[in-house]
Amino acid sequence: MSADNAQKTEQSADGNHEYLAKINTQPSTQTDLREVARVVFPADKDLDALPLYIDGPINREGPSSAGSDTANQHPDDIISRRSVRIRAGRRVSFGSYFNAFPASYWRRWTVADSVVLRVRTTGAGSLIVYRSNARGVSQRVEDRRVSGETTCEFELTLAPFGDGGWYWFDLISDEEGMVLDEASWLVPSQGRPVGRVTLGVTTFNRPDYCVNTIKTIANADGLDEVLDELIIVDQGNKLVQDEPDFAEAQKAMGGKLRMIRQGNMGGSGGFARNMYEVVEGRQGPDGVEKSDYVLILDDDILLESEGVLRAAAFADMCHTPSIVGGHMFDMYNKPLLNAYAEVVNSYRFLWGPIDGLGAVDFAERGLRSRPRLHRRWDADYNGWWMCLIPRVILEEIGLSLPVFIKWDDSEYSLRAKAAGYPTISLPGVAVWHVSWADKDDAVDWQAYFHERNRLIAALLHSPFSKGGRMLRESMTTETKHVVSMQYYPARSVLLAIQDVLDGPDRLHEMLPNRMPQIRGMKDKYSDGRVVKDLSQLPPVRRAKPPKRMEAPKSPTKAQLIPWALRTVLKQTLRPVREMAREYPEATVAHMDGHWSYLATLDSAIVSNADGTGASWYRRDPAQVRELMAESTKLHAELLSRWDELSEQYRAALPEITSPQAWARTFAENGPAQ
Repeated sequence: MSADNAQKTEQSADGNHEYLAKINTQPSTQTDLREVARVVFPADKDLDALPLYIDGPINREGPSSAGSDTANQHPDDIISRRSVRIRAGRRVSFGSYFNAFPASYWRRWTVADSVVLRVRTTGAGSLIVYRSNARGVSQRVEDRRVSGETTCEFELTLAPFGDGGWYWFDLISDEEGMVLDEASWLVPSQGRPVGRVTLGVTTFNRPDYCVNTIKTIANADGLDEVLDELIIVDQGNKLVQDEPDFAEAQKAMGGKLRMIRQGNMGGSGGFARNMYEVVEGRQGPDGVEKSDYVLILDDDILLESEGVLRAAAFADMCHTPSIVGGHMFDMYNKPLLNAYAEVVNSYRFLWGPIDGLGAVDFAERGLRSRPRLHRRWDADYNGWWMCLIPRVILEEIGLSLPVFIKWDDSEYSLRAKAAGYPTISLPGVAVWHVSWADKDDAVDWQAYFHERNRLIAALLHSPFSKGGRMLRESMTTETKHVVSMQYYPARSVLLAIQDVLDGPDRLHEMLPNRMPQIRGMKDKYSDGRVVKDLSQLPPVRRAKPPKRMEAPKSPTKAQLIPWALRTVLKQTLRPVREMAREYPEATVAHMDGHWSYLATLDSAIVSNADGTGASWYRRDPAQVRELMAESTKLHAELLSRWDELSEQYRAALPEITSPQAWARTFAENGPAQ
C-alpha cells in the first residue's frame, strides 16, 4: 500500500469523515477526458446474462457454486442500465467481461497511457480498485471508504500492461447497504476527434430480428453522439418493412434509418453494400463529410449497444487505423463466448479460435477466475457478426471479396494486415448470435463455399509453397465426405474446385447464382434430402449384427492414410449388402455421425444438426469411384497450377473488390420479388 493510502486508512480509522469525503470527491488532475466505457447492466434485468456484468466468486477449478453473487442477485437489484443495488453486508465485483477495463488492449493499440475510473455511489461501504497482470494474478491498487453521495476518481497508469491485464473495482456495502449510481472509464482525449459511425446490417428473411435490432439502437443511450445512420440491406422476400412493429421502430430512429433492397448476394454482397455506401456517400446533406467508420452487424443477433460506443471510442484512439471487432456469445446460452480471439493457421489455411480460447462459459467461471483471459491475445480477423472498419481502410484496400458466405471476413482482415492495418477483437464489445453448434454447414450447400472461398483466400494470402497443407487437407476432406456416403457435399466440393480453376473473372457473375444452383442439386442425392417426419423412412434392419456393438474408434494419424486407402478400396469394390438397399442399417445421431463410423455402414438414417429432420445415407460404389477419380484429377491440377492461379487472383484482387466493380453488381441484381 502506498504512503498516501496508508494515511487515508489511518485517518478513516480515526473517524475523520470530513477528510475522507474530500479525498473521495477530489476531481482528476487530467483535463479533457473522454468516456470510453461505461459500467452497464443487462437490458430487461436479464439474470441469464448477469455473469457477464457482475463477476462471481473467484474459482479456478470448475463451475461456480450456487451461492455466487450472480446466482443470488435479485432482478430488483438492477435499478437501471447503469445502476445496481449492493445489499447489506455483500461484496460485488465488477471484474467482469463487460465491466472490467481491458487495459492491455488500450496500452498496446491506442495512444492512451492512463485511464481514469470514476465511480458515483450512495450509501456507506468500501470501494476497492484492482488490477491484474498477464498471468491473471490480481493485485489491490487502492481502496477507499465511502459514505453518503460520493464520487470517487482514480488515475491509473497503463504502463505495466504490455502483455496483458485488466482494471476493475469491487464494492462492499455496510449494514445499511449501498447503490452504485454509475461508473465509467475515461482516457485523456489528446485532441482526438469523435468519429462518426454508420451501422450496417445485412439480412435475408429475418425481419423480426432486424426490427428488434432497430429498436435496440433507437433506444440506446448515447448512440446519437456517434451515429450517422443505420443502413439495413434487405436481400430477402420477407421484408423488414412489412413487420408490424417496423413503422414504430423507424419513427424512433429519428430519420437515421435507411432501407436498401437488393438481390440475395449473401453476407459478402450485403456487407459490401454497407461499405460502398460509406465510401461513396462521404458528403452528407449539409456538405459535411460523413462516416469515419462502418460497423457491420449480422441480422440474427441481440446487440449489447454499449459495444458500439466502445468500439468507436477505441478506434478513435488507435495509433493507426484499425479494424475493431466484437465477440460473439451464444444467444441461447448467454454467458457462453464462442471465441475470445481467432486466427488463421497459415500452413493449414484454416481459421478458428486460438487453442483454449473457444467455448468460454462465464457462468462456470468468471473473468477473474480465468488467468488465460488476462493475457492480451492478438487476432488475425474478426467475424462480421460485429466489426468496425475505418473508411480509410475501405478506400485503400477495397470492399469485400464477392464470395457469398464464407471467408469474406477473414480474407478482409488478412488483406488489411498486409497493408499495415491490424484487427483487434476487443473484450467488452459483443453480440449474442445463434450458436454454430446448431448448424453443420460442412455437409449442406455451404460445403461449396467453405471449399471455394478457403482456396481463394489461400491463393491470395498463403505464404507457403503450393498453399502449405491446404491441398492435402482438401483431398482428405473430400475423401471423408465420400466414404461417409455424403455425396451431395462431395459433389459440391468438386464443383468449387473447378470454379477456382476457372479463375477470378466470374466471381461477381456467380455471386447471386451459385447458391441457388448448389441448393438445386440436393434432390439428386439421398443424403441431401432432409426428411422431417421420420415415420416416412423404413425401419432399421440388418441381416447380420455388426462385429462390435460400439462405434469403431477413429484411426490415429499414423493409421489414417493406410486406413483411408483400405476404406476407399472396400467402398469402391465391395457390393452393397442386399438388405441395406431397402433398409437403413443404423440410426445415427448427429453428434455420433463421425466419418470413421459412417464409413463402416452401407446405409444409415443420420439426423441433422438442429434436430429438425434426418437424411438417409446410402452407399453407392459407382458414385464413390466417380467422385474419387474426379477428386484426384482436380487436386492434381490445382497442385500443378497453384503458382499461376495465385498470380491471377492477386492481380485481379484490386479490381474485383473495387467500389466500381461492386456498383455494377448491385445495379445488375435488383431486389427479390
